[in-house]
Amino acid sequence: MLVFCTPRLAKRRIMKESNPMSPYSIPWLFAVAFLFGGVKAFSSAAQSNEWPRHRGDPALNGIARSELGSDLSLQWVFDTGEFLKSSVVVAHGLAYVGAESGQIHAIDLKSGKEKWSYKTDMAIEAPPLVEAGMVFVGSTDGFLYALEATTGKLLWRYETDGEIMGAPNQAIRPKSKDSVLVVGSYDNFVHCMDLKTGKALWKFETQNYVNGVPTIYEGKYVVFGGCDAMLYVVGLEDGKIVRSVEVEAPIAASVAVADGVGYVGNMDRAVMAFDLESAEMVWSYQPKSFPYFSSPAVTEKSVLIGGRDKGLHCIDRVSGNAIWRFSARGRIDSSPVVSGEKVVFGSMDGKLYVVSLESGTEVVSYEIGEPISSTPAVVNGRVIVGCEDGKVYAFKTKS
Repeated sequence: MLVFCTPRLAKRRIMKESNPMSPYSIPWLFAVAFLFGGVKAFSSAAQSNEWPRHRGDPALNGIARSELGSDLSLQWVFDTGEFLKSSVVVAHGLAYVGAESGQIHAIDLKSGKEKWSYKTDMAIEAPPLVEAGMVFVGSTDGFLYALEATTGKLLWRYETDGEIMGAPNQAIRPKSKDSVLVVGSYDNFVHCMDLKTGKALWKFETQNYVNGVPTIYEGKYVVFGGCDAMLYVVGLEDGKIVRSVEVEAPIAASVAVADGVGYVGNMDRAVMAFDLESAEMVWSYQPKSFPYFSSPAVTEKSVLIGGRDKGLHCIDRVSGNAIWRFSARGRIDSSPVVSGEKVVFGSMDGKLYVVSLESGTEVVSYEIGEPISSTPAVVNGRVIVGCEDGKVYAFKTKS
């Protein structure tokens, strides 16, 4: 993801405009999470034969329901052009990805052949979203496009006043019961629109660009950060502010939410955990002075995130202490995906890595030879990932 921020200085503060959520304590939240094994946080991960949304589920936990084997065998390669930043999503037997050319491509998952493509006016760096027989993708031309998932036919488009760099997320509003999309833009707003028609429902203004995917929390709230160095919680129904907290530095990626706690890395040096009920910081992990452009994956016990220190960090969810660190030869902007007992991610050193979730030791890697900053899709023992050489690579794994 190419992220440009113009951070604005702000007083260190916590704003609590309203508080409709019950005030549970931090120890209570973690006690419940571990007593019930984190079932609530991880039960909505994508099905094993599909990966229809970036990071796998509305809470952006980065968990796949597909087991990976211990090798990587290249199945096919699809060429989108000279450059590629968008991440792949998978549904209906198709892999969808945006391209620098402005096109979104639908690729047959078995053959690697293109089924259809649709061209927008400028480059697509955001990952798509597939929902209700439609594929949605934001473009740097400022529009969010809705297309038929099987044909690529344009259904509607929604205009913002800035580039869209992150995927939309989908949810059902708690009172209206309608299916909606939420998406951030470089116009400083998070937008909410009707999924079927693209009709605007509300928009929330921040103080700077919004880079990542808005996270859905408890089916009632939208959680996100951006270049204004703030973490926001707003109501899904009406877009009104619930609370916000300063996170010390701009946020380049997305917030993962599990059991009432939001986890995010910032562009200074920290990975942070926040209690979304009280807006209090639970912990701050700062092993080195390097930024984080990766979105975290969250399991029952750990938080995993790539750093520009060339490391994949595994952090204890309760204490914020390091469990292990895997060293690559290039920075890790790719967001890790947890698949069973393994973690898969790319690096700017040109390799796709699979490492052990328990120990962080390398299981297998594949050298593509060009930087990988996108997030892998994991389906049916396969890994599909975009590379900055403009190509999409599909791998099979075996036990």
